[in-house]
Amino acid sequence: MLLDPATPPQLKRRHRSGRSPWMQLLASVLELAGTQAGLLRHAERPWASATFTGSRHTLALVFAGDGAEEAAEQFIEAVGEHEFVIHGQLVADASIVAVDQVVLPEPRICVELELLLLDDC
Repeated sequence: MLLDPATPPQLKRRHRSGRSPWMQLLASVLELAGTQAGLLRHAERPWASATFTGSRHTLALVFAGDGAEEAAEQFIEAVGEHEFVIHGQLVADASIVAVDQVVLPEPRICVELELLLLDDC
């Protein structure tokens, strides 16, 4: 893909990194969550303040099977303190917003989290 010299810098950064920020974020979250986690959904919306621009991401993960409770608990404890590395972005906030648990017929925990990414200039 050839980029026009007038291409905005944020698009050039996305092209150089090989992945858009949401894909890098998703890969990082799934790596932190471990092998028992699966993605249910992802939503992204633009975000801006008087001094910053970025995006807010909502992800829902499911942990299922034997050991799901332990894996979900470890993820929940780790996500708030985890240092996410997203090229061209700064993760300003990461928080768990909902946890739903089903015990039968097999353990299943759904964890929803929100992350605020700021454009790193």
